Amino acid sequence: MPTPELSVGHYENFPVASLLLPASLRPPVAAIYRFARSADDFADEGDAPAAVRLEQLESYRRELRHLEAGENSTHPVFRPLAVAIQERRLPFKPFYDLLDAFSQDVVKSRYADFNEVMHYCSRSADPVGRLMLHLYRAADDENLPMSDAICSALQLINFWQDVAVDLKKDRIYLPQDEMTLYGVDQAQLARGEINPAWRQLMNFQVERARGMLQSGAPLAKKLPGRIGLELRMIVQGGLRVAEKLVEVDYDVFRHRPKLKAYDWPLMLFRAIGM
Repeated sequence: MPTPELSVGHYENFPVASLLLPASLRPPVAAIYRFARSADDFADEGDAPAAVRLEQLESYRRELRHLEAGENSTHPVFRPLAVAIQERRLPFKPFYDLLDAFSQDVVKSRYADFNEVMHYCSRSADPVGRLMLHLYRAADDENLPMSDAICSALQLINFWQDVAVDLKKDRIYLPQDEMTLYGVDQAQLARGEINPAWRQLMNFQVERARGMLQSGAPLAKKLPGRIGLELRMIVQGGLRVAEKLVEVDYDVFRHRPKLKAYDWPLMLFRAIGM
């Protein structure tokens, strides 16, 4: 599950080769991560035109269709992914959803309302959690909605953590109608101006994401052993970043919240106590 500040880029918290993961799950998790990370780079890295980025993502869709048809792949990303999908009986839909979200990042940079943001999260974040649940053999009707709540909340916290970073890419994930409601506009973001309107807007966003994260947190208690502890750590990582957003008084333009070494013992203490 992607969470703020626990890996690299959009997938900063993907639990790749985590010490808490059972050894048998590390290869399939690494294969999923490599797919997601490399596809995300098509959308985000370099200076390629939009048409080129979209074609790169389409090439991944073609590879997925080959795997879905039972064909072999010589692609270095898809060879291990094919093994993971076959051995773990992973569904294909989450992989297509991720590619759809990355393609959307190429062509869409503003979101009219929270429903649009959540629709994006349902394809950019939730598929990762769903794939992890399939790896854990725990993808049932009760667990999937809690996983979605956790993943979407972590994506939202990452957005609010990275407002300034995304703005440099001409992306604003803050719902446009809520910006208007609180009296914040794009010019203010460009200036990095922190005022009461901005703090109220960000407080609303952070508290909503925190509530969503807590609503899914019972899943971390349901999953057994090291897997459950890892998920509790991921939840605590998201909550800790939310705390840090409050601590910097929502000035993400000058003080991007980051997890430091001293945060990990606190997160572990809280995870054990969940």
